[in-house]
Formats: sequence, C-alpha cells, structure tokens
Amino acid sequence: MYDLSGLRDGDFERLAEDWKQLRRRMQLGTDPNDSAYLQLKGKPLVAIWGVGFSEDRDYTLKKAEWFIRLLKYNPEWGGMSIMLGVPYFWREQTRDASADPQLHSVLKLADVLSPWSVGRYRNGQTEAEEIMQHQQADRAWCVKQNVEYLPVLWPGFSWQNLTGKKSAAVPRDGGKFLWRQFKATAMAGSRAAYIAMFDEIDEGTAIFKCTNDPPVGASEFKTYEGLPSDHYLWLCREGGRLLRGELPNR
Repeated sequence: MYDLSGLRDGDFERLAEDWKQLRRRMQLGTDPNDSAYLQLKGKPLVAIWGVGFSEDRDYTLKKAEWFIRLLKYNPEWGGMSIMLGVPYFWREQTRDASADPQLHSVLKLADVLSPWSVGRYRNGQTEAEEIMQHQQADRAWCVKQNVEYLPVLWPGFSWQNLTGKKSAAVPRDGGKFLWRQFKATAMAGSRAAYIAMFDEIDEGTAIFKCTNDPPVGASEFKTYEGLPSDHYLWLCREGGRLLRGELPNR
C-alpha cells in the first residue's frame, strides 16, 4: 500500500522509482514462485490510499491518476490490480470528498474501492441502518462499474492520548460498536471488510492484543474495558464468519 498522505506533486516521481525498484530487485508481482502475494482477478494487488480527499493536500488528482495508470497500464511497470483508499463520501462528492468533476472518472480505473469511514459516523443505536444504506448505495455504483467494494470497519476512536480529554472520541462499547458495523455490512451485501486498524494506538483504533493495564505516563490510555487482550482479534474472526454467511445475522 502506498499512502499518499503528506506528499506533493513533485514526490510522485519518487513513488514511481520506488515501485520500479521493487519490480527490479524483488520481482514484486512478477515472481512466478511467489505464492504469498495477494492477487485479485489474476493480477497482484497494489493499494493506493488517499485519492479524492477534499482536505488541503499538496498533491493533485491528476498526479494520483498518473500513478494509478503507471501501476495498471504501463507496458513495463504495470499489470497490477489497484485498490484505492477513498473518502467516505466519494460517491456524493461532499464533506470529506473532492468536488473535482474528474473524480469518478479516476475512481473507475480502480479494481477495488475502499472508503475511509473512521470518524464518519458515531456509536449510536440507529447508526447501523444508515451504514447499511450508505454501503448499499456505494456497492450499487461499484457493481455498475465492475469495481469491487471493500468497506472499512473500526472498533472505536480516540485522540485523547494525543490531545487531552476534550478531543473527539467514539466509545467502543465493549465491542458492540464494531459488531453492529459487521451486521450492517452483512445486511448491505458485502462479504469482506477492511479493519482499521491492526495497531493504530494513536487514534485508538487498534485491535491487536493489548493489556488493560499498560505502563503509561500523563497521557490517557483507552483500554479494552477489562475484556480479554485478544477480544478484538476474536471479534474480527467472528465478523469474518458473519460476512461469509457462516453465522446467522442476529
């Protein structure tokens, strides 16, 4: 995955050179003996995160498109399947998404779209219905364009360890918040999801094994509320089973 955050237009040549080095030195995506690299539609998958956001970014949609086309269509360096990490409101082109009229044309180049949902909704009892409806509309667009759809689910959120108690936070509710998202995603028709994130402690979204009594200083640390250290790993396993239809959605 290439994360475009913090880049400028002038950095894309360095990205391209990095990719070429991976192909030359490691045969990334071209080694016939590499059975471990993830593939989609018979081609190695490369993710590019940060395409189409409305925030003040120092790179343009045009440069992002140039990089996508290099990895997908270039006769020497291309041949990849492409997953794009995009804004949550990419389809409507509102709020976190760019209003650039070329955005949807660029997104149609993707093989997978994965909208960033962290912080885009709250932990509310009625939220699941809105998540389901939003995903259904996203999926309908993707199906029409022959693009795969990979929703992002997250266990909770907090910047309190970075900026103090007055900062934004979305409580985990003992895992119920994440489970409601799994249920909504299954009802929307998706059979896979991207979990944000495995180890992102600074935003309070981590799901990896973690003690409820960490050695911390003055900053506040949101714990797993007394749950087992591997509770969220277990919950994601069960969520995967739910999405695949191996568990009843109730």
